[in-house]
Amino acid sequence: MMLEGDPDNTAVMFGLAKEYEKAGRFDELIEVLTDYLQRADDEGNAYGMLASAYLKVGNREAARRAYEKGAEVALAHGHPSMAQDFRFSLETEFED
Repeated sequence: MMLEGDPDNTAVMFGLAKEYEKAGRFDELIEVLTDYLQRADDEGNAYGMLASAYLKVGNREAARRAYEKGAEVALAHGHPSMAQDFRFSLETEFED
């Protein structure tokens, strides 16, 4: 309901995404996070959530792109350990 009253409120969007994540509603999580990332200057965390959700629904290529973008964004915002975590996920989840 809060989002209906203020659809551009990125804090509410992120909170809703966390609730979808807890509930295992990954399709809705992907939808909300995709919208959130178009509106917010996320520092990386949402990309990790998005990648995990894509893996849960079986979309490995989208998960790979989310981890790659997340690593890039995390570095840009001064979060090298988060970027390293995303790179590690890329190496372990997507071994070719």
